[in-house]
Amino acid sequence: MSVWLLKIFGLLMVAAAIGMALSRAPDRPVETLVARWAPPPSDFVEVKGMVVHVRDEGPRQDPLPVVLVHGTGASLHTWEGWAQALKAQRRVITFDLPAFGLTGPFAGQYTPGDYRGDTYARFVLDLMDTLKVQRFVIGGNSLGGEVAWRTAVAAPERVERLVLVDAAGPAFTPKSVPIGFVLAKVPVVNRLTEHLLPRSLIHSSLTNVYGDPSRVTSALVDRYFELTLREGNRRALGERLATWVPGEGQEKIATLRLPTLILWGGQDRLIPPDVAQVFKRDIAGSELVMFDDLGHVPHEEQPQRTVQPVLAFLAKPSQAAP
Repeated sequence: MSVWLLKIFGLLMVAAAIGMALSRAPDRPVETLVARWAPPPSDFVEVKGMVVHVRDEGPRQDPLPVVLVHGTGASLHTWEGWAQALKAQRRVITFDLPAFGLTGPFAGQYTPGDYRGDTYARFVLDLMDTLKVQRFVIGGNSLGGEVAWRTAVAAPERVERLVLVDAAGPAFTPKSVPIGFVLAKVPVVNRLTEHLLPRSLIHSSLTNVYGDPSRVTSALVDRYFELTLREGNRRALGERLATWVPGEGQEKIATLRLPTLILWGGQDRLIPPDVAQVFKRDIAGSELVMFDDLGHVPHEEQPQRTVQPVLAFLAKPSQAAP
């Protein structure tokens, strides 16, 4: 009996070794990713000593550019559908936040490892200064939604309108969390994931946040997988998730006094739809549109459908919110 147990143990060890070898995914230098993931109109600008991946599209004479901020684990590519629909009439600025995409972790004049929402808001304002954009509309998804409303709180004179897409902010209890986020928060395990990353883990995390998992394509998984491997991104994700406190500073949301559009996926299991109702209650005069069949990233899952309320919102005459 003991001989058979030893054989089984040996087979399991061999299988584990093979699995680790197949899952080996070391960090990739940003230079090796640029050709595929930063074709025109991508550009790189320096912001306080950091090199930031940016796309600046549409008419440069637009007095109120639309700035779109992606969520955790994503990149500016998540907004490509919206940018395509908006850029014929509006200047659209998308970018990779520090710790994500091709921008990579905070560096230069920024404090390494400081991934608080207010720090990200300050970064957005610094980027707008670099691009010489004084006043703008800002929208964001998930983490990007939190960054968007914090930017509006920090500089109300600069933000004309706000679009929140399944945004973080109020305290909430997730119904389901992508496995990649779970592992990134576990000490020791998160260090292993800096070297080992099965492509299947990215696929699982994406299907978790889509309302219809069949919309998760191989090309989509490739994008998320390769940009996650950008050097420093995985360690930074662990640092951010370790310090993130849901609901921190949420009392500031009620101080917002600007036209606000709230979009939400009714199948969002990460930040459930009842959070949308909290935003609607706390931001006076805000509008809420619910997409019952979509998940946590409705703008990416069905861009042409979800951008329609945004186009209508932007077409309304500018006026102060109640």
